[in-house]
Amino acid sequence: MSAEIAEAPPTAPAVRDRPARPVRPRRRKRRTGKSPALTIVMGLMLAYALLPLVWLFVSATKSNRTLYDSPGMWFGDGFHLFTNIHDVLTYDDGIYLRWFGNTLLYSVLGAGGAALIATMGGYALAKFDFVGRRFLSALVLGAISIPATAIAVPTYLLFSDMGIVNTPWAVLLPSLASPFGLYLMQVYARDAVPDAMLEAARIDGAGELRIFFTIALRLLAPGFVTVLLFTLVATWNNYFLPLIVLNDPDLFPLTVGLHQWNDLAQGGNSVGNVPLMPLVLTGSLLAILPLIAAFLVLQRFWQSGLSAGGVKQ
Repeated sequence: MSAEIAEAPPTAPAVRDRPARPVRPRRRKRRTGKSPALTIVMGLMLAYALLPLVWLFVSATKSNRTLYDSPGMWFGDGFHLFTNIHDVLTYDDGIYLRWFGNTLLYSVLGAGGAALIATMGGYALAKFDFVGRRFLSALVLGAISIPATAIAVPTYLLFSDMGIVNTPWAVLLPSLASPFGLYLMQVYARDAVPDAMLEAARIDGAGELRIFFTIALRLLAPGFVTVLLFTLVATWNNYFLPLIVLNDPDLFPLTVGLHQWNDLAQGGNSVGNVPLMPLVLTGSLLAILPLIAAFLVLQRFWQSGLSAGGVKQ
């Protein structure tokens, strides 16, 4: 006789005692908003930078009488900006336009050439190994510490022997040398241009000039624009060197020409019914507009350069 053995239901596995997890303290979330103190400091710095520009704009809207009778940071009786602009552009047979063209010529050619030379030199010092490279790097650092005013007189004597005094070359040639731009591009090119990319281009048979203009120059565009703006501002505001090497008023840049007007205005001189002090202020206002436009146009290259290394491939 067979007995039916009922199968016992499977027993659940024993539950092991798990050690209790330690309670971690909750971390306080960092505030992502702006600090009020930082906002105040940045606002003060912005006001410090814009206050002279506001004063210059307000003063350019005044006549010669209201320039001295009205508050300095507020508009006077009437709006004379367009009248002052007309007087600036037509005074002395339009000499201001000639000065403006000279400044544009000196700045564009000088700053463009200085930025290109600095980019090529910095790329060579950073990516090529040759005899004397450390000496040249040290020489560039030493040249940065020499002020431009210290070599102005020797530059004049040298250009006098060359016979190029009182010519545009006397202003253009010194503008092509930018030791700070060269050092900046040397530091920037070390990391901005990968060595593996250059070796791959050389293996494919590309020459050094082709590699520089088709590969390296595109990668160095943010640094190139930085040097370009630095040298553009320095050349546009250059005063001491043109004052020494130029004698013809038709070759003056805006800095020297406006300074002459200011000397005449301080003496109370005027030509006909046109006072000179409103012309000096209005001409100074017009002189800074190209620099503002250049910064607004070229700043997108800075933004693209800053975000180029932010994406990991």
